[in-house]
Amino acid sequence: MTAEMVAPAWMHEQITAEEYESWSEEQCAGIEIVDGMVVVSPSASKRHNRLARIPANALDAAAGPEWNADTDFDVRLQDVPLTNRRPDVVVYRADTIDITPTRPEHVLLVAEVVSPGSETTDRIVKVDQYAKAGIGFYWRIEQAATGVPLVYTYVLDPATKTYRDGDVFTGVLKVAAPFPVEIDLGQI
Repeated sequence: MTAEMVAPAWMHEQITAEEYESWSEEQCAGIEIVDGMVVVSPSASKRHNRLARIPANALDAAAGPEWNADTDFDVRLQDVPLTNRRPDVVVYRADTIDITPTRPEHVLLVAEVVSPGSETTDRIVKVDQYAKAGIGFYWRIEQAATGVPLVYTYVLDPATKTYRDGDVFTGVLKVAAPFPVEIDLGQI
């Protein structure tokens, strides 16, 4: 039995940006592309989706007319090899709403909800990728055993293209940057 009999060819070969752009939205749902390779993500839990939606809604309401906040779409970090990430929350320039793909220069903040199986990726790999891409703010939302999530905030140091630790929040997240917003984390 060959590998092709077990898994489709796209699981064994790098894909290009042009190939990816020819795929339907349905084909792109639930995947990310890392160094040209397709990475399949399991469906998110209802808790995970809510942990993304509540901050996205609060950020969108607080952002003003220059910024939008949304969930579940690709951010193209690099073209070669192709790297598309699908952050749980993205704050992006409102005037780029119809521009595809969304590029790091369109993005102000990304947030990831850490779930079982995504710990290393969300805590280490994506932090590095988003910083190197120049995205100004990163939030990591941890699902705590108490039920009330913890939110770790990070701010980009543009000179080193790494994130500096910001504040850690539980209960209520209240920040002044990138713009003032208050989020009740207890409503999860």
